[in-house]
Amino acid sequence: MIILEDTRNQVGKHDKKNEYFQKNGIEVRRTKLYCGDYTLPTDQSICIDTKKDIQELIGDICGKSHDRFRNELIRAQESNIKLIILTEDDGGYCDRKETIYNKPVTCIKDLFSWKNPRLFIFQGGKQKYPKATRGQTLAKCLITLQEKYGCEFLFTEKSQSGAEVLRLLTQKGE
Repeated sequence: MIILEDTRNQVGKHDKKNEYFQKNGIEVRRTKLYCGDYTLPTDQSICIDTKKDIQELIGDICGKSHDRFRNELIRAQESNIKLIILTEDDGGYCDRKETIYNKPVTCIKDLFSWKNPRLFIFQGGKQKYPKATRGQTLAKCLITLQEKYGCEFLFTEKSQSGAEVLRLLTQKGE
């Protein structure tokens, strides 16, 4: 089997996925994709855009990359491409005292209780990022984007990312 990977995907930043593909006999060919990071050469109606963590997702939705990201959603929608945004999250502690813990996010609903670790960074006794995006805000944005552009936001643990990309690309009629 062959998977296409976008050439704008930085080499060395997706080693775990590439190790999974190699171990499972998947050939990865790098080429410029119309949208997303991964697709199949035989059926490009589904594309997967991967995010290394929730902070990267926040940057694309609520940050400086918003316009670029929205344009990608529009391109996919206008081309009848199902764009799936797959975000990796393993959960973890939010604070240095290891008292506030985020469970791994498995779906948008989980974001309503997710706490942004940036809210727990203090410098000189003051909160360094008091305006950091909260989980509830992100969840509402994702729901709106799904409804408006027909994309889908999914979540997976980092160790499962390669398998999940493959599953999503090869699912039929789910």
